[in-house]
Amino acid sequence: MRADRLLTLLLLLQNRGRMTAPQLAAELEVSVRTVYRDVEALGASGVPVRTERGPQGGFRLVEGYRTRLTGLTDAEAGSLVLAGLPGPAGELGLGAVLASAQLKVEAALPDGLADQARRVRERFHLDAPAWFRDADPVPHLAVVARAVWERRVLRTRYARWRGEVRREVRPLGLVLKGGIWYLIALADDAVRTYRVSRFQEVEETGEEFTRPAGFDLAAYWTETSRRLEAALRQDTARLRLSPRGRKLLPMQFGAAGARAVAKAGPPDADGWVEVELPVESEAVATGDLLRLGVEAEVLGPPGLRRAVAEAVTVLADRYANDRKFPRNSQPGTC
Repeated sequence: MRADRLLTLLLLLQNRGRMTAPQLAAELEVSVRTVYRDVEALGASGVPVRTERGPQGGFRLVEGYRTRLTGLTDAEAGSLVLAGLPGPAGELGLGAVLASAQLKVEAALPDGLADQARRVRERFHLDAPAWFRDADPVPHLAVVARAVWERRVLRTRYARWRGEVRREVRPLGLVLKGGIWYLIALADDAVRTYRVSRFQEVEETGEEFTRPAGFDLAAYWTETSRRLEAALRQDTARLRLSPRGRKLLPMQFGAAGARAVAKAGPPDADGWVEVELPVESEAVATGDLLRLGVEAEVLGPPGLRRAVAEAVTVLADRYANDRKFPRNSQPGTC
């Protein structure tokens, strides 16, 4: 472990130039005292490390010195696919491995390309999770990821909507969608999709399995997503939208809302347009469409229009019942 840390220390100084002991300690996740010992060890091994004292001081390599000891381990090479996703890499237990791999790749680049890589990293950042939603707790993700990589059977307890189920699964791959991890696995001779956060127990059996020949994770996920969306979108709602409603629809309904607005009919005298929007079940669609407030009117189907009208009536009655609170007090206070 110390040899790996010394190499990482060397690559940090080579790639970033002068760094202070606290900065190195934070990068290496060790104490400042350990950094000083490691710097001494590098010097004793012949690496020309210079110590600069004072407020602007720190450690740096002698000008022009470069190491080419940058061979990637198997784990480091595999982790590079997650180079733009440091958070998910950490959840998979690959955070330190990924950081080491990136340092090695950067050290091996010519000076011009290394500078360009650093500028890209400074200017672009990918944040996978959606807004205003905490990431799922995934305590079993590292175990699941290891089983995917090593082709090991897992014995699991999984929480479904209809209750818990115990199954042995053969993990084929992991997918990160909107900040949520999904496991694709063989179970009962069928390929199934599991939300990793719903695993209540995960146990490695030690049994190895053979992956199905020709299984394509990306193709499976694309087709599954298409079927799921088609199954969810059970009906088509006809809406009238105000000018502001046209702006809200893509924000509330994503790509489906944007497509609906793009195919809208001509505006009427008040600027309202009619659109057709694929929606889920009547109960779900009612709640979704109420989020548009007064900027939309449901024209059909008749059942959906009645459901929205009934919900609006209930809300109107509730707010019309103006509860009397003592002056200068708020609801819920004593």
